[in-house]
Amino acid sequence: MRVNTRRYGAHIGLRARLALRRWSRRAVFLLGGIAVGGAAVSMAKLADRAQAAFLWLIDQFPYIGLAVTPLGFGLASVLARDCFPNSQGSGIPQAIAALHIAEQERRAPLVSLRVAGGKIVVMTLGLLCGASIGREGPTVQVGAAIMFALGRFSPYRQAGFLLAGAAAGVAAAFNTPLAGIVFGIEEMSRSFESRTSGLIIGAVIAAGLTAMSLLGDYSYFGTTNATLPLGESWVAILVCAIAGGLMGGLFIRIVALFAGGAPGGLGRVIRSYPILFAMICGLGVAICGLHGDASVFGTGYSQARQVVHADGPVDYWFAPLKFAATAISAISGIPGGVFSPSLAVGAGLASALSLLFHSVPLGALALVGMVSYLAGVVQAPITSFVIVSEMTNDHAMIIPLMAAALIADGASKLLSREGLYHLLSKNFRPPPGEARSQAADQRAGLEGTPA
Repeated sequence: MRVNTRRYGAHIGLRARLALRRWSRRAVFLLGGIAVGGAAVSMAKLADRAQAAFLWLIDQFPYIGLAVTPLGFGLASVLARDCFPNSQGSGIPQAIAALHIAEQERRAPLVSLRVAGGKIVVMTLGLLCGASIGREGPTVQVGAAIMFALGRFSPYRQAGFLLAGAAAGVAAAFNTPLAGIVFGIEEMSRSFESRTSGLIIGAVIAAGLTAMSLLGDYSYFGTTNATLPLGESWVAILVCAIAGGLMGGLFIRIVALFAGGAPGGLGRVIRSYPILFAMICGLGVAICGLHGDASVFGTGYSQARQVVHADGPVDYWFAPLKFAATAISAISGIPGGVFSPSLAVGAGLASALSLLFHSVPLGALALVGMVSYLAGVVQAPITSFVIVSEMTNDHAMIIPLMAAALIADGASKLLSREGLYHLLSKNFRPPPGEARSQAADQRAGLEGTPA
């Protein structure tokens, strides 16, 4: 039997080239995950120091926020509009919009390294002046920008890089790898692509390991052992989930109203004087802080953790004040996320409802409140209960959290048909006639490219 050595050699050479492409692609995703993990840790440290500096200033001069916060909001608005356009707000809507844009060059303004750098700078400035914002949403945009930059220098230009960067950003920001993957599937893409799933998981693992190596292995809110046995306590789940979902839907309506320019004369004023409007918003946040003993400023992490562990006095006014401060910060247009503040509002809601449900452990009710309000805002119930359960390493609460997320999602949809991030992403997308669907984009980018 005669063997065609030339054809056999060409076949071996093709297989070797395909294998090299597969491994080079995996290496790019792993390198990107490491970079995202490092960026997430840096953003966490910057955010903590900026918030601590502002709280120290408020402690020394209680009324100085009435001047510092409006001026800081105004400066942040100028930087976001003139120096770093597309850096405003959470950053997750920009990442979602980029996934729906087929052309690489049209994606770049939303997820460029320039935008990522500006996001970090202006977000830190916002926390330095007392804004009620978080760092986790911005970490998603920064993660997507890092992976997008790596994708531009590789032969694999496709939405998978953006998706992996966003998922790795959530995983590294909260130390919740499973939630990062679920977030990428449920909230970012709203679909599952088997050919890229392994690469996304690899990026999440790399980002998570990088964050762990720098910060150590930890649970975001610390480990809890809260439980909610069957019985009367499940009435609290129903009430808390409905209340959290409706509050989340109301938050969406408020932010969407101003994101669209607001109706009538108010809209014209905002468009004509955006910097002045941002300063007025800053003043509103400062006033909320005066009535909330400075607890409404910043991310709200320490307040939420205190409620989760039932450590300290219960502040029944924290939830409405934090809700107002976060909504005002969001409509101002300055860069900053709503993930952490939403968890804080949910914990505060649980504090208020503890007046009605004395027999329900506050820690367990806090977890239900966080899931309920977060699910109401983002309308991603799976992400909501997975991320909270991972944050506390409390597996006994999985079923109650699932139920709360599902009920809250339904309650939120009574006020808003879409979640906050997808609703706001429409402001960054091209007109429908000019944009191809995400699925078509992924198929075009993946066709003929080995995983």
